[in-house]
Amino acid sequence: MAAITGLIRVMERAARRAGNRLRRDFGEIEHLQVSRKGPADFVSKADMRAERSLYDDLLQARPGWGFLLEEAGEIAGEDDRAPRWVIDPLDGTSNFLHGIPHFAISIAAQERKLDGSGWGDVTAAVVYQPITDETFWAEKTRGAWLHDGRLRVSSRNRMSDALIATGIPFQGHGDFAEWSRIYGALGPEVAGIRRFGAASLDLAWVAAGRFDGFWESHLKPWDTAAGCLLVREAGGFVTDYRGRSQPIHHEQVLAGNDGLHSKMHKIVAASLR
Repeated sequence: MAAITGLIRVMERAARRAGNRLRRDFGEIEHLQVSRKGPADFVSKADMRAERSLYDDLLQARPGWGFLLEEAGEIAGEDDRAPRWVIDPLDGTSNFLHGIPHFAISIAAQERKLDGSGWGDVTAAVVYQPITDETFWAEKTRGAWLHDGRLRVSSRNRMSDALIATGIPFQGHGDFAEWSRIYGALGPEVAGIRRFGAASLDLAWVAAGRFDGFWESHLKPWDTAAGCLLVREAGGFVTDYRGRSQPIHHEQVLAGNDGLHSKMHKIVAASLR
């Protein structure tokens, strides 16, 4: 096992503390289902409490760093060279709201570009699933891990054997026509397609070889920042639908192992012409 650095320990400690609170709040959801307004309000407060917990812990650990937060937005660091945290305190809010135990906390550390022109590489990532108590983590050039076990993307290279994850557009979010074209092209070629409702975990599961690939569009940076690094450090590829690589993909995300990513890319690109 690779030695866990101080940075990863800081991130995991913050994720676990926020996750303990989310786990307790999740236990209260079933008592709120009788009220239409109650559960939504409760989940919103749970989300914000988790974000505040993460913010407080990470600010204390790295006082000069900035933040990109789902709820509070962007908070600048102490200078234009400072890294930032990219955080989703509750990825899978709809699952949480409906009592489905599949959601996660996602934390990524992102560096500035050396020339100061914008944001560069994600160098550390943690995706924590409070219900299963699974911590997926990665650092640039040091691999991806689940606790103390090394992660590798799957070795499957035939589309007919592949299990692919995705996110389906829903009310007010996403492009149904685009998604339908991709689904229509990929669906007949693969062993199955799954939609579990938490992109950070979908990408973590690609890194772990549980899924063989993943596609989705119209996400946010905090949904995918940690997951992109996990897949890459597990030996996989993450690009947009044209095959271009960036530190964080969110508007278009296509992930998989070497062989399957190439095949998926060709199918997806052809479906959108």
